[in-house]
Amino acid sequence: MVKLNSKQLRDIPVEDAQTVQQGLKRNPIYLIVENVYDTYNIGGLFRLADGLAVTKLYLCGEMETPPHHKIEKASVGTYKIVPWEYKETTIEAIHEIRKAEKDVIILAVEQSDSSKDYTDIEYKPPVALIVGNETFGVTEETLAACDKIVEIPMWGINKSLNVIVSAAIVAFHVMEKIR
Repeated sequence: MVKLNSKQLRDIPVEDAQTVQQGLKRNPIYLIVENVYDTYNIGGLFRLADGLAVTKLYLCGEMETPPHHKIEKASVGTYKIVPWEYKETTIEAIHEIRKAEKDVIILAVEQSDSSKDYTDIEYKPPVALIVGNETFGVTEETLAACDKIVEIPMWGINKSLNVIVSAAIVAFHVMEKIR
């Protein structure tokens, strides 16, 4: 498999990127991003999605999408490699994934009264992870549509981590368990 450095990813033409991604074995994990406002976070989530070789990345709700220069820059060109789609709502993305993957487990990464520590869950593929807005998190409507809610323990004063960091911690843990 071809590995590209940052310059190669930034410079790769879209047509060539599509050819490269066709030869890539995708993992049985989906990443759903809900109402993330910061374009650098969106770009970073594209990099994460590429690093995991996700089946698909869904951008949902009120947020920017490629082409957007800040997303393109922060993604280091991975927006051209990662299969992605915009949906008006996260519920639409969940329905699409459930239609394609009958046994999918839909997980929100969010702090809630009903959340479990992300390390205490049994993971079986396929898995869809949902991360939410930097301030308000995942919406109540979306949480109600999930199979489980997982959270990352926090021992300091700060209540949460950056959305990319949270997604990465949980997603790499999931990958270790389902591979």
